[in-house]
Amino acid sequence: MTQQPQPRTARFTAASLQDLAPLRRALAEDAERRATEDAARRAAQARRQAERNMFAIAAGPVQPLRDRGRALLVPEPPPPVAVQHLRDEARVLMESISDDFDVSTLLDTDDQLSFRRPGVNVDVTQRLRKGDWSIQRQLDLHGLRIDEAREALGVFIRSAYKQGLRCLRVVHGKGLGSPGKTPVLKGRVQGWLVQKNEVLAFVQARPAEGGGGALVVLLRPARRHATHY
Repeated sequence: MTQQPQPRTARFTAASLQDLAPLRRALAEDAERRATEDAARRAAQARRQAERNMFAIAAGPVQPLRDRGRALLVPEPPPPVAVQHLRDEARVLMESISDDFDVSTLLDTDDQLSFRRPGVNVDVTQRLRKGDWSIQRQLDLHGLRIDEAREALGVFIRSAYKQGLRCLRVVHGKGLGSPGKTPVLKGRVQGWLVQKNEVLAFVQARPAEGGGGALVVLLRPARRHATHY
């Protein structure tokens, strides 16, 4: 009768256990390394998250303020620019003076043409010629184009009247530098002045004050200083 072979059983000797020791150490070191890397990764992720939420972390827990019926104030508009107002006023003054106005019938045809409003005594122009009124301000129109001179004269008369000035000199030139030696502005200035309600009278300036190249202009008195002539 044949004897059946017996199954083999593993046998561990002291030598085989010693061979497993390096493997266990390697496995332990690998596990420790993995744990260290995971900890470093989590720390880096936490730093990035902290940087993103730096303000929230610094401010701490917050909550919205309750609506207390606050009014949203609309800022006041800036004040109007005075320069633009002056430009508009100058434009109105310029447009109110016509170049087509015929002044010849309104001038006194004496040896030196002059003008006075109806109701103004003739002695007013006589006193202007004598220099009874001191010239308070002067406007020189030399070198200006016709439209520039018209605008400058309108602004000049209006400004002087507002300041309460009475006697002005307007220099229009004798036309010596113009083609044909003909004064370009002289007749126009006379026509413009007649159309200005602020002007009471004007005469040709005395030789010492410009002669035929200038006019001495008398303005109406301001209302608070009104007198009769």
